[in-house]
Amino acid sequence: MQLPKPLEQYDTVRTWFDDFKSQWGENPDDVSARLDILRHFCQFVGKDPDTIIRECLREVEGQTKISIKGRRFYDEKIREFQASVEGDARHKARWGNTIRSFLIHNGIFLQSGVQLC
Repeated sequence: MQLPKPLEQYDTVRTWFDDFKSQWGENPDDVSARLDILRHFCQFVGKDPDTIIRECLREVEGQTKISIKGRRFYDEKIREFQASVEGDARHKARWGNTIRSFLIHNGIFLQSGVQLC
């Protein structure tokens, strides 16, 4: 899947790095590496970043809430993605946790859990 625009132009990607910056006072040193990991994940699931976050949310009585179904779906996809990455367990965990960071900074809480890769 080819994304229709650069990752940096997606609202959820800007939110990710803006939140990171407000929390830590600076952007991460490895912005391009994080974007590359996110790009690979988007290709893996066939969705752009904004769609991924949107599918983790639902509207209930005019309020936006977390979609348990969407969150579970992406939690599983992250596990599959992480397992598909070449490298040792530490490298695989870094890739999975980068995607979890993207979701968390966009309000979708996920735990890394036990990494058995």
